[in-house]
Amino acid sequence: MKAATIVALVCLLGAGYSSVAAQETKPKAPGTKTPVVDAREKNQKARIKQGVKSGELTRRETRRLATEQLKIRHDEAKAKSDGKVTPRERAKLQKELNRSSRDISRLKHNNRKKN
Repeated sequence: MKAATIVALVCLLGAGYSSVAAQETKPKAPGTKTPVVDAREKNQKARIKQGVKSGELTRRETRRLATEQLKIRHDEAKAKSDGKVTPRERAKLQKELNRSSRDISRLKHNNRKKN
């Protein structure tokens, strides 16, 4: 049961990223491309998935990180909604990604293991 819940959370995280990736295939207005943000999101998704697989992340930690990733994707979509991602919006996204990266690292190495 616990393993199924964790797998469902990872799938939810992947599905959210897939829906964002599907939106990325549409023609974009100039100035709305965020390849650095997209690459970092992909990398963080892989780090979370690896932490779940190895047992380094508990269900609660995985849920928290997944929620954090969803917020970043929401903020990215909001930044793109007006047709231009401003330097201030890019800086905000980078700050959120930096915090998320720290959280992933901290939670993976806090000596709490999946039961």
